[in-house]
Amino acid sequence: MSLKVEIYTDGACSGNPGPGGYGILMRVPEKKYQKTYSKGFRKTTNNRMELMAVIVALGNLRTSDNDVHIFTDSKYVADAINQKWIYGWIKRGWKNVKNPDLWKVFYKLYQLHDPKFHWIKGHAGHPENEICDQLAVAAAKSGKLEIDAYFENPTESGLF
Repeated sequence: MSLKVEIYTDGACSGNPGPGGYGILMRVPEKKYQKTYSKGFRKTTNNRMELMAVIVALGNLRTSDNDVHIFTDSKYVADAINQKWIYGWIKRGWKNVKNPDLWKVFYKLYQLHDPKFHWIKGHAGHPENEICDQLAVAAAKSGKLEIDAYFENPTESGLF
């Protein structure tokens, strides 16, 4: 039985680059299930946090047979899929693409879960987006900041 999974994501960064974080709200309405995730990083960018939120959310899905819908206020993330930019990036071997480390991980998860992307306007009173924004900002200010290894040292191979 395929369940509808709603995933809301947001990224935040104080300075760009600077301390940042992501926030995720995952919901399965039929099961009345809801869970949030967030994490902060000491030096990163807003786009990296927006994309990392989607990666972490997809990575937390237990099966690949759900009807997954991702709601993001990031045109960067939504347009990469909805405008099919990612296929050009793949053809070019990820050359001249920002955040190739994250896009490569994302693409594997994207192929597995086949999510639908929905762009929503940020900071416009959308309740789930506001929750994700609060989670992301709180994570960025938490003092428990991890290292975005690839961003700080692009020769690092590990992402998380």
